[in-house]
Order: sequence, then C-alpha cells, then structure tokens
Amino acid sequence: MKIERIEVRQIELPFLTPFETSGWREYANHSLIVRLEAQGEEGWGEAPVSSGPWYNEETTATALLMLREVLVPMLLEADIKRPEDVDALFQRVRGNRIARSGLEFAAWDLFGRMAGESLSAMLGGVRDRVDVGVSVGVQPSIEALLAVVDGYVAAGYRRVKLKIKPGWDLEPTRAVRERWPDLRLQVDANSIYTLEQADDLAKLDHFDLLLIEQPLAHDDIYDHAKLQKRLRTPICLDESIVSPEHARWALELAACRVINIKPCRVGGMTAARQIHDLAQEAGVPVWCGGMLETGIGRAANVALASLPNFTLPGDISASARYFAQDVVREPFVLNPDSTLHVPNGAGSGVEVDRDFLDTITKARFELTA
Repeated sequence: MKIERIEVRQIELPFLTPFETSGWREYANHSLIVRLEAQGEEGWGEAPVSSGPWYNEETTATALLMLREVLVPMLLEADIKRPEDVDALFQRVRGNRIARSGLEFAAWDLFGRMAGESLSAMLGGVRDRVDVGVSVGVQPSIEALLAVVDGYVAAGYRRVKLKIKPGWDLEPTRAVRERWPDLRLQVDANSIYTLEQADDLAKLDHFDLLLIEQPLAHDDIYDHAKLQKRLRTPICLDESIVSPEHARWALELAACRVINIKPCRVGGMTAARQIHDLAQEAGVPVWCGGMLETGIGRAANVALASLPNFTLPGDISASARYFAQDVVREPFVLNPDSTLHVPNGAGSGVEVDRDFLDTITKARFELTA
C-alpha cells in the first residue's frame, strides 16, 4: 500500500499547571500531530517532543525538520504492507526516534481502521483496562507537595510518582510515605544523580518504593548495574532504553529490575513490543511511561499497556490531569479502581476533534505521493 498524503501539525496545548522535573519545566504540550491518508482512510499519530532538548536530543523544531525533509518523503515513497514495515523502513535513520514514532503510530492506526481491528488487539493486548498512576513534579514546598498528592489520591489514583533531585528527595519522599503508608509510591530522578551519590540514593530504601527511575546519566547502563547492587529498591531504566538492543544490554548486565517503555522514545510500537517481549522472557516487569501526550498519543500508550507484561501502573493518567480540553472527542477518564479503559474501536479507537485541533495548531505542512 502507498501512503497518499501526510499532514504534520505543530501544536501548543497549555497544561493546567506547569510540570517540573529535576532538569526542566514544561508549560504546554508542543507535540507534532501526524495524519496519514490512504485508500479513503486516515490514521493519526503523535510525536510528543519538547520545546527544548531536555528529555532527549529532539525538539519540536528538529523533529519538524526531520519529518518534512527526511521521514515523510521516505514513507511516501515506500510500499507498506503492514505497520511493522514503517519501523523497518526507518532503521537506516539514526536517532530521531520520537519523530519516527509519530509516523509509526499513525501507520498502526491507519491499518487498524482499515481492518476494523483495535490497536490493542493488533499488538496482542490481554486486558480491557490498564492500571495507571500519576506523576507529580517538583513542588515549591513539602506542604504544596502534600496538597497536590492529596488531590490525586482523592481523585482515585492509587500510585504516585514523585520527581526528585538532590535536595528534593528524602524529605518529600518521607513526607508522602508518612502521610500515606499504603500508597504505591515511586520516584523519578531524570538522570540527575551520579554513582558517587549512591549512599544518598540508598537511603530511599527505607520508604518501601516500587522503584527508583533513571537515577544516573540518560545514556548510562553500566553504572546503573553497579548501583543496582547497592540498592534494595529496584532501579527502573527509562532514558537509557532507546532500542531493543539497549534493553537486552541492560537485562544482561542486570542494570535494572524494571523497564519503563515509552513507545515514542524507542521509535514506535514495533520496538516497544519487542522490548516488552525481551523483558517478559527475562522475568522483568515493565510499565508504560508518558510524555504528557494528548489523547492521540495517550490512546497508543493505553493500547500498549494492555500487553501481558505491563504489570505495574503506567504514567498514562486521565486527560483532565493535564488539559482543560483534549484533542479527542472522548477524553480518557479515570475509573474508580485507578484504571483507564482500553479503547476497543478500530485503530486507536479515538476520534480527533479537528475544530479544536485547528485552534491550537501553530504550524502545518503536508506532502503528497
């Protein structure tokens, strides 16, 4: 099958509140929204890049350039027989995985809509709802943190992740744990620590955490293996796992006991499913991280999280956690048991609100075959 037309939009969708990690602060979603057309059907995808190179090397500007100059022309020239062919097509493109993922997601959606099959079923999902949690950014004070967490617990979230950094780690974690002794709690360092701070990180063992996410450098696996031997708490790798090969290296080195799979970080659903399978074979649980996506990317994440080895709650919270209005007509809503329903419609199962999407579009281009 030949893709006939590809449209790419750069959007700006403000968050309800700024989201702060150990290294940067985000005020809005700056994703690139992709739409493919072929044989009278369309498929939607999202490349959830940031405005700056803080999470990885990609930005809205670089991803837009790569899509327009390289990736979209490549896909328009190709003959695609199944969505996995998009991943194979882009293997000779180094890096730029989030940009690649937007097109790959859209291809899965397109093929699913053509076949009348849900994305979850196409991937091998086994559940109709998935456990989710909420990620809480760095706050101005302990009191503010407790108030924010209290709001999410009251809303029904049973798992909370705290963003931490040196000077904002032990005390906030202790405060939350003391207030909610039975809460499923984990922390995320976003690569801000070094191996020399291992003794400080070991103090987090006292708080009965599900995991400590990516404490060391964003591209490190080797030192994480050293650190894991010094901690009781499982290390979860995120930024370090950019491909199935990186996942295999981490598993063979015992660098982590959990993997966070963000499909956009690894180039799309095909690679994400391969990492899921590798981890399942190794007896290592996985969970689905989020990049503050709109409902388009959230639908893809929820479908992926329905696979069997996603046994820990994901960072794929309800739409209302992030936005006053989402770009899909039926936003994701938190169930009383801290889950989200997996869409069962064709493809991603969501309908894009084109009128609203137009109001938040900052730039746009389209190319035809």
